[in-house]
Amino acid sequence: MARTTSFTKRSLISKANGTIVIATALAAFAVIFALVAGKSLVGQVTYQNRIIDAKKQALQTLRADLEARDSLVESYKTFIADEVNVLGGSTAGTGDRDGDNAKLVLDALPSKYDFPALTTSLEKVITGQGLEIRSISGTDEEVGQAGNQTSTDPEPVPMPIQFQVVGSYTSVQSLVDMLLKSIRPFQVNTIELSGDEGSMTASINAQTFYQPEKSLDITEKVIR
Repeated sequence: MARTTSFTKRSLISKANGTIVIATALAAFAVIFALVAGKSLVGQVTYQNRIIDAKKQALQTLRADLEARDSLVESYKTFIADEVNVLGGSTAGTGDRDGDNAKLVLDALPSKYDFPALTTSLEKVITGQGLEIRSISGTDEEVGQAGNQTSTDPEPVPMPIQFQVVGSYTSVQSLVDMLLKSIRPFQVNTIELSGDEGSMTASINAQTFYQPEKSLDITEKVIR
């Protein structure tokens, strides 16, 4: 009877030990799972918060851009609405000083390099002052400037040009005044004069400018 009792106690102890081992293993698994899941959950929450913050910032930027756009549209409408432009010409006319202010601004600083167009417009200005053109020269850098037509941060690019004209002193003086007051900026570097007041030769070394179009640098940001 004693042996049976002793065997039963050992069986119960072994069973209890097995139960404890299983319970301990399950508890350890549950703790490890909770730690791993908790770390993953914290990581997901942190990641989602970063996304939410980035979206909020993007939304604020978008709203500011839309307000700036609306303000720019209103300013543009006001800028071109005047019947008399900034040069004193008519916005509806077709003369040298006519056209709306937006057109004048675009003509003032072209966005494309075009040396032949520059010489043509300069010829018109010179002959308009009653002067004879002896020569117009310069370096046509169209090939070199082909890759500089757009920029995220555009800057004016100089276009050197030299020309020689013949006429009265008054006509030469009028030409220089026209260049200095032109809607397209001309920088007169040197002027060499020879002859007399009635027939004077002027050799002028000058430069004007063009400015490449501004391009938008749109990028994508990956939230990690």
